[in-house]
Amino acid sequence: LAKHPEIKALMKPDYNLIWVVVLMVLAQLTAFYLVKDLDWKWVVFWAYAFGSCISHSMTLAIHEISHNSAFGNSKAMWNRWFGIFANLPLGLPYSISFKRYHMDHHRYLGGDGIDVDIPTNFEGWFFCTRFRKFIWIVLQPFFYAIRPLCINPKPITRLEIINLLAQLIFDVVIYYLWGVKSIFYMLAGSVLGLGLHPISGHFIAEHYMFLKGHETYSYYGPLNLLTFNVGYHNEHHDFPNIPGKSLPLVKKIAAEYYDNLPQYNSWIKVLYDFVMDDTISPYSRMKRQLKGEVKQD
Repeated sequence: LAKHPEIKALMKPDYNLIWVVVLMVLAQLTAFYLVKDLDWKWVVFWAYAFGSCISHSMTLAIHEISHNSAFGNSKAMWNRWFGIFANLPLGLPYSISFKRYHMDHHRYLGGDGIDVDIPTNFEGWFFCTRFRKFIWIVLQPFFYAIRPLCINPKPITRLEIINLLAQLIFDVVIYYLWGVKSIFYMLAGSVLGLGLHPISGHFIAEHYMFLKGHETYSYYGPLNLLTFNVGYHNEHHDFPNIPGKSLPLVKKIAAEYYDNLPQYNSWIKVLYDFVMDDTISPYSRMKRQLKGEVKQD
């Protein structure tokens, strides 16, 4: 910032995010209606070919919303309510809890017992062979859901209860209107999209140490178009209050800080290398013992 103060001008909400999320919700509602009378094989096909992409993209929209990128920091609660709305087509309540844990991830990156993005000791010990690492990738959404309860359980908040109730009501309405195939499409799309899927390469690309001494990596490939530029991950951790839309400008303005860092151009290759490289496992993360006062969200 001292060298490039113009970056401060990028620290403002991305109001286009609101309309993109609304359109994504409408797209999924349309898909719920269209799959209700299809044969099961086509329901499964469209859940992976289309639903999984929208669902994973929506989780990254929720990531943007968790940083107050939709309405700005001055309207934090508007962002929380909008996150609950964005959560609806995923089928499972997620938004409010994600916000709480994700802020810890930014404040205490790699913090032992705090940052639930760090795999458990069991994951590192068990998923150590190529086949087991492949299974770990498939099951990633389950580990991300269960891991906080094992590493850093938090008291349930009023907003989390509201998130849960809103989601249950939405799911019941979808089942009542269009039946079990629409519900299956919704839930299968979320699970498949966060598991063995090209976009899921970002889970591993962001912080797994393929190169010793380099803890965070950026990806500059085309899938950023579907993921609100979450691939610009060094830039995001440097400036978490800048919306994803503007992160390419951060890289352009401060190119001397980013161009020479290790980077990826393919999340699919990241997944392949993770499975096939016997020196990489869920243990390949930087873990820190935190000192001093820890303030969690």
